[in-house]
Amino acid sequence: MAGRWKGSCVNGLLTTHYSASHGHKDLMTNPINLASSMLATVAALPRGLMSRPAAEQPAALLELYEMENCPYCRVVREVLTTLDLDAMIYPCPKGGMRFRPKVIELGGKAQFPFLVDPNTGTQMYESADIVRYLYDTYADRRSLPSFVVKTVNATGASVASAVRFGAGMQARESQLPGLALQLWSFESSPYARLVRERLCELELPYQLHNIGKAKVSDFILPGIRRRLLPNYEHKGRNRVALFERTGAVQAPYLYDPNTDVGLFESADILDYLTSHYAV
Repeated sequence: MAGRWKGSCVNGLLTTHYSASHGHKDLMTNPINLASSMLATVAALPRGLMSRPAAEQPAALLELYEMENCPYCRVVREVLTTLDLDAMIYPCPKGGMRFRPKVIELGGKAQFPFLVDPNTGTQMYESADIVRYLYDTYADRRSLPSFVVKTVNATGASVASAVRFGAGMQARESQLPGLALQLWSFESSPYARLVRERLCELELPYQLHNIGKAKVSDFILPGIRRRLLPNYEHKGRNRVALFERTGAVQAPYLYDPNTDVGLFESADILDYLTSHYAV
C-alpha cells in the first residue's frame, strides 16, 4: 500500500507521521463499520469512558491476555480505563498461535481474559474476579458487587460485542514487531475500538495507555477545544503525558517505536498496521 511520510516538530520533539495516499479506506468504504462501533459505545455507556485514577499505580505493567470483541475481556478493559491503569496487551484472537499457548502454559486452559500481575505474582481468569482484584489491589474504593459485574456489566458488554459482528475475533497472519507498539486509548472510544480490533486480529502486542475523560470539559471535541481553549489544562496522568508528547489529546494515538511513527487518525492507523505488519 502506497503512502507518504511526514515529519513534524511538536513541543520541540521530532515526530515522524505516516499518511496513507488513499487513507481512510477502512472507514470511508464501509461506513457500517464505524456506525456499529458507535453503537457498541452506546451499548456500554457510561463504562469505559471516564477515568478516576487508582490510588496506586503498579510499578510494573499489568499483563492482559484477551480478545478485543470478547464481552468478558471488554468488562476488564472498562475497569482499566476507569482506574487509569496501563497494561501490556497480548491479543489472543481465535485461531491465533502467538500468545494463546502462553496462556495455556501459565493457567492450564485457553480462556480469556487472563490477567498476570508481575507486581504480586497473581495470575487469574474470570472477569468478575479480575475486576475485584484490580479494585482491591490498586483502588481507594470498592468495586461493584460481583453479581452486578456478571449481569449488568456483562450484558452491556455482550450487546456491544454483538453489534460488531465478530470484528477483532479472528487471527490474521502478521509479522511480529521487535518492540511492542504503544496505544493511547479509552475503552468506549468508537475510533480507538477499530484500532484495537486490528491489533488483535494481527496479534500485535501493545502497551495500552488509558486516557479516559478526566473532567466534563474533556467531552468537547479536540479540534474545537483547541480553538476555544488554547491554554486548556489537561488532567489525568496519561492525558497530560500525551499532550506533552504530541501537543494534542485525542483517541486513538498509536506510536510505533520500531519505525518512530506516531499517528492520531484511526483510518491512517488501520492502513499503517495493515501495510507494515499484515502478511
